[in-house]
Amino acid sequence: MGRVEILQLLVSAVHRFEGRPGDGVPPLPGTELVTTARVRAGLGIVGDRYFGRPAHRDASVTVMAAERFPPGPAAAADLRLTRRNVLLRGVDIDAWVGATVSLDCGTGPVVLAVRAAARPCAWMDTTLGPGARRALRDGGGVRCRPLTDGTLTVGPAEFTVVEPAPAKD
Repeated sequence: MGRVEILQLLVSAVHRFEGRPGDGVPPLPGTELVTTARVRAGLGIVGDRYFGRPAHRDASVTVMAAERFPPGPAAAADLRLTRRNVLLRGVDIDAWVGATVSLDCGTGPVVLAVRAAARPCAWMDTTLGPGARRALRDGGGVRCRPLTDGTLTVGPAEFTVVEPAPAKD
């Protein structure tokens, strides 16, 4: 398909957003943003809170397009505010639900089954600003199941559609 850029990678060992959005945003540790993330087939991102959890096997890697971030004070895209794992520029990843895609950062492809949309929650209005949840309704990213082991790194990558989504009746 073409060249894309991985802008950020987030590996969060803990679930940060607890309680209610009205309680405010908890401190966001900078250590969750990394330059390299190891991916394991069927398990997710090594060190992430969803790694190896059976309930999250089909959604253990979340990917979001930077172009979908709503304008406003949080326009400087920050994955810590969205709880997504991979921030891409150059592809509308939300258009590929049902497809199998790969990202190759130069060390071999990481193949992902794009399973479902990652629906924005009420926290988006708190972390990104009022109206963000509605703005991201059809562009909040996707939930993926990793099909191969590999490494993702911040920087240029090759995005390929391995298998398109099945045709809808």
